[in-house]
Amino acid sequence: MSGEQQAVPPSVMWAQRPHVIFLTFCLEDCKNPEIKIESDKIFFKGVGGTEKKPHEVTIPLFKEIDPEKSLKFVRDRNIELVLKKKEEGGPYWPHLLKDKKKYHWLKVDFNKWKDEDDSDDDVGQSEDLEEMMRQMGGLGGSGDNKPSFDDLDGESDSDDEDLPDLE
Repeated sequence: MSGEQQAVPPSVMWAQRPHVIFLTFCLEDCKNPEIKIESDKIFFKGVGGTEKKPHEVTIPLFKEIDPEKSLKFVRDRNIELVLKKKEEGGPYWPHLLKDKKKYHWLKVDFNKWKDEDDSDDDVGQSEDLEEMMRQMGGLGGSGDNKPSFDDLDGESDSDDEDLPDLE
C-alpha cells in the first residue's frame, strides 16, 4: 500500500464569541468530509484542495462543547463549524486546544473574532445563532444565495413593450 498518501491537517481558523467557537477548515472542493463533533474534540477527514490530497486532524478542545447544538456547513471553499460552548456565557477560552502547543495549521480568524471587551452586542446574548446562520448563508434555503438573473428584468419578457415609438 505504498500509494497511500499520508493525510495532513488542513489549515484551520478559529474564533470565539461568548457562547460559540467558530472553526473553519480551509479546504477547497472537499466533498462529503467526515466530521465528528464530540463534546471534547473535533475530528475532520476529507480530500480536497488543488491537489485533492487527503487531510485529517483531531482537535482536542480546551473545554467542552454541546455537540447537539453545534452546526456544520460544507461549502465549496471551506467547511465551517459553529460549536456551542457547554458553559453558557462561560469564560473566554484562552486557546482552542487542550494543550498549549502551537500548530502551524491553526490560526486565529480575526474576521470573526470578538473580544470579551467588544461588548457592542452583549444585550441579546443568546448569541442569536439563527441570525448568525442566516448571515453565513446556512439554515434553510439551498445555501447558495446567488442572485437569479430571472428577477433582473422585471415582469415583462418582451423588451420593447415600454419603448416609445420611434417616429
